[in-house]
Amino acid sequence: MKMAFEKGLAQSEKAYNQFTEISSLLANTVTEEFLSTWQWWFGLALFIVPWIVWFRLRKKDSAGRLLLGGLLTIILSLTIDLAALSLGLWSYPMVIIPLSPFLFLPYHFTLAPVGVMFALQIKPKMNTLLKGILFSSIAAFGGMNFFSAIDFYNPKNWSTLYDFIIFLTLYYAAYSVTKIESYTKLDKG
Repeated sequence: MKMAFEKGLAQSEKAYNQFTEISSLLANTVTEEFLSTWQWWFGLALFIVPWIVWFRLRKKDSAGRLLLGGLLTIILSLTIDLAALSLGLWSYPMVIIPLSPFLFLPYHFTLAPVGVMFALQIKPKMNTLLKGILFSSIAAFGGMNFFSAIDFYNPKNWSTLYDFIIFLTLYYAAYSVTKIESYTKLDKG
């Protein structure tokens, strides 16, 4: 039993060293190949600009609820993406920030949460099913196909319909936490 554990530790260390080598190679790719391209600068802008726009246009009296929905979107999108990447279902050929070479961080930390937060705050009395379908259609069939066309996303054999279902799930999960009525200030009660 102890031998199996030690063998597992050795294999784990070997895999970690290989991952470190791959991360270093991708970091060099970013600095030597991508940094001078419009795609890299566009990816960086996708990381920053949506948050600036959201901050200026957010519904200020609902910002806390919206940010909670955005945070849940970040957590869920990262979890789904890590699972899918480990299974080889899709990949991100364009690396913006080499700290996490296999993830397209502008998607997780900006595009998905800001997109969901905008969708939640626009027309709040609209039918939520219709709104979720509309948001998910734009994100999956428009956004993901656009990112595939500019080589930011490689869906391999992954169907855009599955992306639609993921976006619908993200939207409704965020929607559900923004509707929680038990929010009170911590200094009360």
